[in-house]
Amino acid sequence: MHLAFQVAAYVIGLPLGLMIMAVLLRGQWKQYPFVFAYVLGDFLTTVLEIQPGLQYENATAQAKKSFALLYWWNERIMQVLVFLLVFSLIYRAAAHQKTRHLLLLGVVCGILLFAGITLIIYYDPSKATGRWITPWLRNLNFCAAILDLGLWALLIGAPRKNYTLLMVSGALGIQFTGGAIGQAVRQLSHSSVEVTAYFMPVSTLICLYILWRAFRTSSAPVDSSPRGPRIPRTAE
Repeated sequence: MHLAFQVAAYVIGLPLGLMIMAVLLRGQWKQYPFVFAYVLGDFLTTVLEIQPGLQYENATAQAKKSFALLYWWNERIMQVLVFLLVFSLIYRAAAHQKTRHLLLLGVVCGILLFAGITLIIYYDPSKATGRWITPWLRNLNFCAAILDLGLWALLIGAPRKNYTLLMVSGALGIQFTGGAIGQAVRQLSHSSVEVTAYFMPVSTLICLYILWRAFRTSSAPVDSSPRGPRIPRTAE
């Protein structure tokens, strides 16, 4: 059952990633470069994990160790892309505010300080990587979810509503919340790893689908043709 779900997640998630990138490459990637980078990073890291992930149950101890190393490095890369994405969206959403440069600087400094302090708290080289990095990533995902709420507040308070950005913010909120809950449950008990193996990919797929809908809708051509038949004016 787990293997079937894993294959289904790959079959659904990878095409969704390609569809999002295809829509963005029509021109919107210039407006949302970090969305494109995030989706591309998610696609590439997923591709790298397919072969060792599908063979994990029957793999040797050395192969499992290599996959764990790959997985946790991919998680670090994606976490960096997540925060770069959120920073870029906050900066874009605060375009109507004169102090947006200070706002972004404060957010970046706050995140770096939080990430550094929590890393010092949880890092323990004597333990397996997953033992200390899981609670650290849980806290970072929770922090990203809080930032996403702030982004949502900025968008709601903007004089002109950017509905594409609102949908992107909502999609990321689902992703971050799912990641935080999944990491928290995984930390509570080793037996809960199976639960998170289902829960976290589902939140990722939902996020990708909403992103695709958001950019597909915003890139749809507007019908500029007359709404009714044009009546010719009679000659006088």
